[in-house]
Amino acid sequence: MSTLDIGGGADQAATVDGGVVTRAPLRARVSWMLYDWSVQPHYTLVQTFLFGPYFANAVVQNSVCGSMLAEGSAKAACGQSLWGYAAAVAGLLIAVLSPLLGAAADGRGSRKPWMGALSLLFLAGLTTLWLGTPDASMTTILIVLGGFVAATLAAELMSVFSNAIMTGLVPREELGRLSGTGWAVGYFGGLVSLALVAGLLVPIPGETKTLLGLHPLLTLDSATHQSDRITGPFAAVWFVIFIIPFFLFVPDRHRPTSAHPERSAAAELWDTIKSLPSLPSLLIFLVARMLFTDGLSAIFAFGGIYGASVFGWGPLELGIFGIILTLVGAFGALFGGWLDDSIGPKAVIILALLALIVGAIGILSVDKTHILFTTVVAEKAAGSKPFSAIGEQAFLAFAILVGIVSAPVQAASRSLLARIAPADKITQYFGLFAFSGKVTAFLAPFFVALITQETGSQRIGMSAVLAFLAVGVVMMLFVRTHPAR
Repeated sequence: MSTLDIGGGADQAATVDGGVVTRAPLRARVSWMLYDWSVQPHYTLVQTFLFGPYFANAVVQNSVCGSMLAEGSAKAACGQSLWGYAAAVAGLLIAVLSPLLGAAADGRGSRKPWMGALSLLFLAGLTTLWLGTPDASMTTILIVLGGFVAATLAAELMSVFSNAIMTGLVPREELGRLSGTGWAVGYFGGLVSLALVAGLLVPIPGETKTLLGLHPLLTLDSATHQSDRITGPFAAVWFVIFIIPFFLFVPDRHRPTSAHPERSAAAELWDTIKSLPSLPSLLIFLVARMLFTDGLSAIFAFGGIYGASVFGWGPLELGIFGIILTLVGAFGALFGGWLDDSIGPKAVIILALLALIVGAIGILSVDKTHILFTTVVAEKAAGSKPFSAIGEQAFLAFAILVGIVSAPVQAASRSLLARIAPADKITQYFGLFAFSGKVTAFLAPFFVALITQETGSQRIGMSAVLAFLAVGVVMMLFVRTHPAR
């Protein structure tokens, strides 16, 4: 029996006995899951529910967009386009850098130093979002979008190393539960961060108290939307606090796995890429994930923006919407992790993608006066309570379906790769995993942005995501789940 040289003492990693990994100490596993908790407010507060919709609806002004706007289209369509282009740039950078960094880490040993450096970039990007005042100049808009790109890039690259560490913490038959529980912990982190922002920091529009009936802990200027802009710095502080256990207690590997550590990361990566045709299931899975992750990312990036534009949602409605979806997503991740270990990650991914398609079609079937495309409903009355209109309720129901199954798709994908990728190059393959999620990640946001810009319709723009999900489902049918050797 040999012990993986990735730490000592009470936080020693799992051991390998005849190729079987045993469970690492509880403190190490919990601290690993806290990575998902620490980074989640970036996705929940900034990318999906609060800052993204605020940017599209308030930061961008008509004079900045100029000819970008189709005749008669709304300012939000221009903001959605700019946000989409920034997401596309982030995706392209992630696609280029993640496999190279994965190869470098596998060839040279430790992963946590890479995560430490990326943490600094992540924090710098998040704090930049504070500059996004309403009707900002084009220079300020570009700075804010640059901060968003930097934070997104750092978060995704950190996940490459965190995911690779996962494979040394539990046996193969427990990877589904560990991955799903980690994802659920992340969702609960997003839920708690949303609750704190809505309950302690942001007053209800037109009132002086928060959703919990308390006076805000900070005095925030409503005229300059400080309650929306603070989400970036808040996510940065949150990350600093909760990432500490990961660096203290999660074991790291110190020996390189490459037989030739002097070789460049590019050379190591090229050898891995050349080997992919000999691993057809792994190759098909990476391509399938490339497509369905594109569609899923576009839903996350634009779902809140679409709902805010259709129903005129402000921070209160978006906060409640985010809390509901985050809560159902957390339970979906927990159930999906159990189901992963019971019926296998492939089956979980296919079932979840089919449900995602149904939910996405349902969301697109709702506008101000219709549900299911043709059923006429009353428009939301000005000043009415949140989610009091039938259209809002239908939108929320379909969004809940998306929220329940989106986490199992992602957690089971992580588990599936951990099960089938060669163990000696696991960080490289998680780099390719990130690559597969981002190499064409610019396509779905790009098509959403482009179609929205050309048609002036956010609904038509959002419909582009369906093709990415459907093709991903078909390809997953051809994936075999035995481990690669």
